[in-house]
Amino acid sequence: MAPVIFLLFLLLSVAPGSMSLDMKPKKSALHQLTKSLLRNYRKGVRPVRNWTQSTMVYIDFITQSILEVDGKNQKMTLSVWYRQIWNDEFLVWDPAEFDGINEISLSFDAIWVPDVIISEFVDVGSSPDMPYVYVNSSGMIKNYRPIQVVSACSLEIYAFPFDRQNCTLTFRSWLHTVNEVNLTLWRSLEDVENDKSAFMNEGEWELISVPSRYEQLHIDSRDYAQIQFNVVIRRRPLLYVVSLLIPSLFLMIVDVMSFYLPANSGTRITFKTSILLGYTLFRVNISNELPATAIKTPLIGVFFAVCMALLVLSLAKSILVVKLLYHSEKPVKDMSVSACLLDKYGSYSQSIKDGGGQSKGYQFEVLPKVEMTPSSGELSKNILLEKILREIVALKHYLEQIDDAGSMTVEWLALCYKLDKFLFRLYLFILAIYISVLCSLWVIWSSP
Repeated sequence: MAPVIFLLFLLLSVAPGSMSLDMKPKKSALHQLTKSLLRNYRKGVRPVRNWTQSTMVYIDFITQSILEVDGKNQKMTLSVWYRQIWNDEFLVWDPAEFDGINEISLSFDAIWVPDVIISEFVDVGSSPDMPYVYVNSSGMIKNYRPIQVVSACSLEIYAFPFDRQNCTLTFRSWLHTVNEVNLTLWRSLEDVENDKSAFMNEGEWELISVPSRYEQLHIDSRDYAQIQFNVVIRRRPLLYVVSLLIPSLFLMIVDVMSFYLPANSGTRITFKTSILLGYTLFRVNISNELPATAIKTPLIGVFFAVCMALLVLSLAKSILVVKLLYHSEKPVKDMSVSACLLDKYGSYSQSIKDGGGQSKGYQFEVLPKVEMTPSSGELSKNILLEKILREIVALKHYLEQIDDAGSMTVEWLALCYKLDKFLFRLYLFILAIYISVLCSLWVIWSSP
């Protein structure tokens, strides 16, 4: 009986210890796998067992949106979905040993990462921080992340708002030669070029294509692999056509219609001056909508400058015509015909009182003072009649001169109106040629 009691005592004393051992937490397979992979890992060493073998890095590039195109500073900001894939020979495991785990995520800072940069990179964008990468059991690492690229770009905005831009993004290793790190595309050239599935196509810019090519850059007797992506975009011009070009053309049409106002009145000059002031105010208001560049003036800026020059030329032409119309006209008093004649020549009595008998147009002869006798009265009467006859002949000559001057004035007015019509047609011809050339250029540039 005593041995049985002793055995029961031993069983009771051993059972709590064994139960406590069984209740200890067991480490997960994911934790064991991560610890096993990174135990002797050196992230500063390129992950190849044969150092003569290059590491192939696959690159994929998907454009998401065009955020900004800065023509003055010659840079472009765009959002892209960037994918980078390579093989790490030191991060390989058997899934059967770790509960069938085929893929895990590791810290971006814990493993070797290729030093692939963008050569045109000029500023740090607002890219989200992605601290992890995916690693599968065969050692393939997938680094997927959205990035905001601010890159230098040779922007040509001369054809604004019908311009097309071609900005280059060059991916290459900063230090490793092609024998150490080589680059290639993850997808085919055609798929990369025509992929617009992720692009936000409702903005100002339209994505045309993203052609790419592989090159080797030779620097200091070393070859570096690089892949160049050309982001080809085109501006949508409808907004600028409605807000800039159409109002300007309307003002030019109104200026052309103002030529039908009477040339011999001041209304035309006043109207054209108002149009010129309105166009100047329009230019001031739209100055912020035009792209700024330090290289050359956009064609639309030249268009506005030439339109203003044409408005000034139109005003100067109208001033010239009005000046010619009033060139030979003299101020005439608002009097009757007889009053004008008296004002021109003066009365007979006034001529005598002047002492010299000098009138404005003719020389009057003053009769001698004689005493009136029966014989001398008849003589004085004859002299007076002769004088009256001479005055009538003088008036006849004066009226003929007035008729000649009137006919000359009519001919002068006709000549001025012909000159006005000729200058108007010349103005229309210049304006039509200028607009035709601009429209032709913009049509050519806006065609696909």
